[in-house]
Amino acid sequence: MLLAVPILAIGAGTASAACSTGGAQDVDTAAVAAQVKAILDGGDKGSVSVPGLDDPAEQVPNAKTIQATGVAMNIPARGQVVALATALQESGLRNLTYGDRDSLGLFQQRPSMGWGTANEILDPVHASTKFYQGLKNVSGWQSLSVTQAAQAVQRSGFPEAYAKWEPLATALQKAIEPLLPKAGGTSPDPSPSGSAGSPSPAIAGGCSAEGDGTDFGTIPPGALPAEYKIPADAPREVQTAIRWALGQLGTPYQWGGTCTNSHGKDAMGRCDCSSLMQQAYKAAGVTLTRTTYTQVKEGKAVSADTLRPGDLLFTEGTASVPEHVGMAIGQGLIVHAPRTGDVVRITTLASWKPRILAARRVV
Repeated sequence: MLLAVPILAIGAGTASAACSTGGAQDVDTAAVAAQVKAILDGGDKGSVSVPGLDDPAEQVPNAKTIQATGVAMNIPARGQVVALATALQESGLRNLTYGDRDSLGLFQQRPSMGWGTANEILDPVHASTKFYQGLKNVSGWQSLSVTQAAQAVQRSGFPEAYAKWEPLATALQKAIEPLLPKAGGTSPDPSPSGSAGSPSPAIAGGCSAEGDGTDFGTIPPGALPAEYKIPADAPREVQTAIRWALGQLGTPYQWGGTCTNSHGKDAMGRCDCSSLMQQAYKAAGVTLTRTTYTQVKEGKAVSADTLRPGDLLFTEGTASVPEHVGMAIGQGLIVHAPRTGDVVRITTLASWKPRILAARRVV
């Protein structure tokens, strides 16, 4: 069968540790689900053993990032399985800092072949986004086998190597799916950790920017009011950014943290106020600078009386040099990462409005 060559015809090297080929292996889906739950609930792998998941503390969160990026980009489950199988083959679901020639990261993408800079490729969200973009550029990928679709993007020297990972990739996708917010729908829990207490945001009809949030009463740290719905009339990028930010609810604040792995063990992967904004919009394909001092210059200025979902709100410091930022998410609510000792949480516009120094619309 002649494969369609993607517009993004970029070669990716294959990590030497993942070069072997072979037939697909039987997978215990219940064991995979138990492994995923153990890791994402903050435990260790315990007595659960899954072939191919020999380092689940690293592999499972990476799998979840890949899948969450696919959900944010409206990639169907089949495409998520393709991405997971590809990363299993290329890196063993590890964010490798080495590979064949200049290959790096989860998908062993090469800076020299246009996948991005080395630092970008080592960002799991960027790497996953670029893979899905390549997949979407493969004509008729939905009708290809997992191996054919993966190879059309990767152009690997081992074109049949992906097939053996399809059962594990499928089991991972099914185990992780209930833990993710669904594009345009609901989920048992929007938090990547799968922790309880954070109801899923559904998509709302009509404008949700009205009100000041006081009707919700006291909102516990890390929780999301059950009545909240992501505004359906907000731009797609805003809906994605809101959904991604809500996925970090309940994770500990870390000053200077990158917000690239807020549920991981590395404290510097957690969020501070501006990195939460940056990474939320990055998931939506919108680039923001890193600090409150520069984000206050992004987009265009808007009045605090005419806010829309997705607007950035700045407090503390001064209007030109603010020290804190949050995102309006509609219905008079704001998501933000407050301070050391606190967690990413929801607050009300009523509690912020007297202190808002500036507001910016970036989409």
